Amino acid sequence: MATLTSAPRRADDIRRHNLGLVLAHVHRDGALTRAALTQRLGMSRSTIGVLVSDLAALGLVSAQVPTGGERTGRPSHVVGPSDSGPYAVAVDVDVTHVCIAAVGIGGRVLVRKTVALRLHATPRAVVNAVARTLPLLAERVPAGAWPIGIGVSIPGTVVQGGTVGFAPNLGWRHVPLRAMLEDALGNGLPISLGNDADLSVLAEHRHGAGRGYEDVVYMLGRVGVGAGLVVGGKQMRGHDGRAGEIGHTVMNPNGRPCQCGKRGCVETYIGDGALLRGVRGASTVADVLAAAAAGDPDAVTTVRDVAHWLGRVLAGVVNVLAPERVIMGGSFAGVLDFSRADVIDALAADAIEGATEQVVVTGPELGDDSALVGAAETVFAPLLEDPLSLLRSASV
Repeated sequence: MATLTSAPRRADDIRRHNLGLVLAHVHRDGALTRAALTQRLGMSRSTIGVLVSDLAALGLVSAQVPTGGERTGRPSHVVGPSDSGPYAVAVDVDVTHVCIAAVGIGGRVLVRKTVALRLHATPRAVVNAVARTLPLLAERVPAGAWPIGIGVSIPGTVVQGGTVGFAPNLGWRHVPLRAMLEDALGNGLPISLGNDADLSVLAEHRHGAGRGYEDVVYMLGRVGVGAGLVVGGKQMRGHDGRAGEIGHTVMNPNGRPCQCGKRGCVETYIGDGALLRGVRGASTVADVLAAAAAGDPDAVTTVRDVAHWLGRVLAGVVNVLAPERVIMGGSFAGVLDFSRADVIDALAADAIEGATEQVVVTGPELGDDSALVGAAETVFAPLLEDPLSLLRSASV
């Protein structure tokens, strides 16, 4: 994303640089008055007016004069993301389903469709689901809106070249997913892939519960377990994209078998499977949490047990990374809501002295959409750096 500190080196970059700054602020913070943009960016009113007009002409923002109220004088235009502007196609692949959505500038999910998957769905099944759904999205987005790229969230590692290295709960190894999507779709849209926890922390750091903090951990609980990391204001992925794969840290080498091939991984203690195993007849995590809320003894015991182990795992994360915010996403959000005391007690018991005093454990502001919005962020990144790239794309 364009930043306030990046400076153009050539005179012909000034316009792109300034357009990117304005768009980045609107994308991150939503509707702002031109007066607020003038103050934030330290530019003249006339310069901001020209930049806003240029962005509106590109279809990226809308600028409207507010109505109502009793203020005197000429009201400042309100600049917000355009409903009929470009959108990112965001794809969130999970073990049981794939969600395909259109996400507009500002991170707003415009429309979505969820397609159920069979257990251990093949890459081809996912590609076909995306191909079938794109025309449906195009029919339902606001009039005039158009796609500029596709971002895909994967519950596994992503290596250079858009290949899924290892997604144990999908049973995928060395899958050239980006190439498969490019061949199947044939629309020329750029495609990016990312790990689901990495994309979730990106979205929450930019738009949600992690905003304004330099050190953030996003703990994602699904069938698999992962962590997205922001350290010193920057995402940490590791040199091969494997950073944050906390779900496959072994807690007990003689424990329950894990999908990754080892035994006793963190995932077997706190993943969705641990919740489902404890409640007979429950088919979803939502069923388990609802039963616990209704006072079912087995469900209460199961959720509290997972909460305890979740707190212990979190203690190790806090000891190593000392984050300011820990965001609990996926099934962990429900566990935290029901049994916060168990999570915090186990965290405090296992963390080093003083480690818990500066950390806040919270749920995601974006709810279940964190990974979707993060996938869209990878699509919008080039546009936010250079809004005029739309003109070049249109001329190709």
